Amino acid sequence: MTIAKRLVAEGLGSALLVATVVGSGVMAERLAGGNVAIALLANTGATVAILFVLIALLGPSSGAHFNPAVSLTMAWARRLPWPEAFAYVFVQCVSAIVGTVLAHAMFELPLLSASTHVRSGLAQYVSEFVATFGLVLIVFGHRRANDAPSMVAAWIGAAYWFTASTSFANPAVTLARSFTDTFSGIRPADVLPFILVQVTGAAAALFTSRFLFPVGHSVATSERSLADFSDA
Repeated sequence: MTIAKRLVAEGLGSALLVATVVGSGVMAERLAGGNVAIALLANTGATVAILFVLIALLGPSSGAHFNPAVSLTMAWARRLPWPEAFAYVFVQCVSAIVGTVLAHAMFELPLLSASTHVRSGLAQYVSEFVATFGLVLIVFGHRRANDAPSMVAAWIGAAYWFTASTSFANPAVTLARSFTDTFSGIRPADVLPFILVQVTGAAAALFTSRFLFPVGHSVATSERSLADFSDA
């Protein structure tokens, strides 16, 4: 698979992922009648579903990272060349913002609007560390390529509810959600701390995976990682 095709897959997946997260948040908030629990449940269901579909669909094309934390740890683990990892990250971030614009267009909202949703404090940062740690641990620990869509989707769905931050676990998604003043938004001032703890959690997961999982344990440590390995 050429790098161009892989970048297109990463861009398409990142845009559709964020469009789903933001769009389902808007729809959920409009229909929930002020019930935040119902809105979050609807937002969770849509996110879990799109993660499963996109990973299964685009995994064979690019690895279905859709996440700079994943791409950078793959490069750190020498499973992806650093220049390609940086290209992945750039495309993921730009496409994620496009996803926000797409969601706003579908709901007749201003195409870009700075979020006022405050997400700061120790509980939020610990939550993002845990959410990203678990995601990357799955990336390097799952045994079969076909397990990745369900395991990643299940982890993110659970983390929506057991973390105080509702589990962003993705620097590109975090950045994109700062441009939506809707249910799923994050205040721009809170983006950098989120990204820092996400990257830290990803690095911790990489080192933990080296301790827990022997070489050859998972498809993430094989030469087939980009062709057959999927993650969100």
